[in-house]
Amino acid sequence: MNSKTHSTLSPITVTSPLLPDLGEFTELLQDIWQRKWLTNNGHYHKQLETALAEYLGVPYISLFTNGTLPLITALQALNLTQGEVITTPYSFVATTHALIWNGLTPVFADVDPVWGNLDPAAVEAAITDRTVAIMPVHVYGNPCDTEALQRIADKHGLKIIYDAAHAFGVKQNGRSILEAGDMSTLSFHATKVYNTVEGGALVCQTAEMKQHIDQLRNFGFTGETEVEAAGINSKMDEIRAAYGLLNLQQVDSAIATRERVAKTYRNALAGIPGIRCLQDIPGVQHNYAYFPIYVDAATYGRTRDELYFHLKEHGILARRYFYPVIPDFAAYANSLSARAAHIPNARALANSVICLPMHHELNRGNAMKILSIISIQ
Repeated sequence: MNSKTHSTLSPITVTSPLLPDLGEFTELLQDIWQRKWLTNNGHYHKQLETALAEYLGVPYISLFTNGTLPLITALQALNLTQGEVITTPYSFVATTHALIWNGLTPVFADVDPVWGNLDPAAVEAAITDRTVAIMPVHVYGNPCDTEALQRIADKHGLKIIYDAAHAFGVKQNGRSILEAGDMSTLSFHATKVYNTVEGGALVCQTAEMKQHIDQLRNFGFTGETEVEAAGINSKMDEIRAAYGLLNLQQVDSAIATRERVAKTYRNALAGIPGIRCLQDIPGVQHNYAYFPIYVDAATYGRTRDELYFHLKEHGILARRYFYPVIPDFAAYANSLSARAAHIPNARALANSVICLPMHHELNRGNAMKILSIISIQ
């Protein structure tokens, strides 16, 4: 089959948004119109916060208009506006951008070579007298070593903010991983397991902190004529909150479908030399947010990029996620911790990873087509 023929195929994308029933959504839109309240802590906004706190098993949650603003606001809420924050080079750039926007200096520590999460030993080695916090990422929704990181934070008097953008609904030993650290943030972007089109949330541990966060996301207002902090406008509107309420009703089914796809992938990939994929972690309730594979070119016979473009030619829109590592972007190139010697594991993962399509609309036929292309040497 030639490349011209390939380009006419319907592409199989890396993700597909979870969409609510159109009829039900229309009914909620009509109700919003009748209430004449479109934003600012409205009826559906409150309902969604309550429903999400219950579903996720967290004490307090605040909704935001996207997944980046909770990161920025968490730092503000903890009064982290100067110093160094140890974070991962293996993530989406929003993780580190949030630090820059708060006047903080990102310090990149290496990750473990299997899961891609921050290596606690590398974190401790990077601590200086300017370190004020740690910002790890639960990469692909797989939990960090939260206990080890908390011991380090307690030992050095540091705050921990988890970027849990991928970790919606993930539990470890029966408890939500969003309870770890001082705060956790979520993304509800359309590409995520659960979405509100665009959106996000910030999880905290006390009613007092939630009140402070809610004030910061609403310009800093503490009353009708009182502003006590330089806040920002990052509230979620009623339309997206209603959309999110409907999606919450079907997210369990979507995750179950993803799990079936993951098992299909793993069973087939086990017999292909040079392809490594991640297994489920004992004691963890996964959400199957992504399905990364890692390509060993010497054994597989193709480089990662050769496989990536080969898939693309066949209408398979996979993603090299996360590539490149954050320090390789021009905005961070001057960081001393960006040097290759400091983050070998992160670079090795970034240079070998491909995230295969993984979403609730992916059927077995799609999965087998993808696997047949990977298996052709």
